[in-house]
Amino acid sequence: MINAEVTKSGNESALSTIRKFSRRVQGTGLIRTARANRYFARGASKIVKKKRALKLIKRRQEYNQQVKEGKISEVPARRGTMPRVAESNSRSNESSPAAR
Repeated sequence: MINAEVTKSGNESALSTIRKFSRRVQGTGLIRTARANRYFARGASKIVKKKRALKLIKRRQEYNQQVKEGKISEVPARRGTMPRVAESNSRSNESSPAAR
């Protein structure tokens, strides 16, 4: 534990004493370490990571099995592009920005 202690000397004003204290605290690095630890999040343990990975693998296998059986339709992978508008409706949407 680091203590930052300041004593008022002579006819020094209260504000200058506070400034002196602030400088002393900054010099110790207490504020920097407190701000660094403010949003600290402990990492997940190995067991938790393994369980999460196994659950993900199981979920993917079930999804692929359902796609194979035709129970659900496969969703295309998202690559950051907008889906294309169907060509059959292009005449009715000529004025829309998507058709341009």
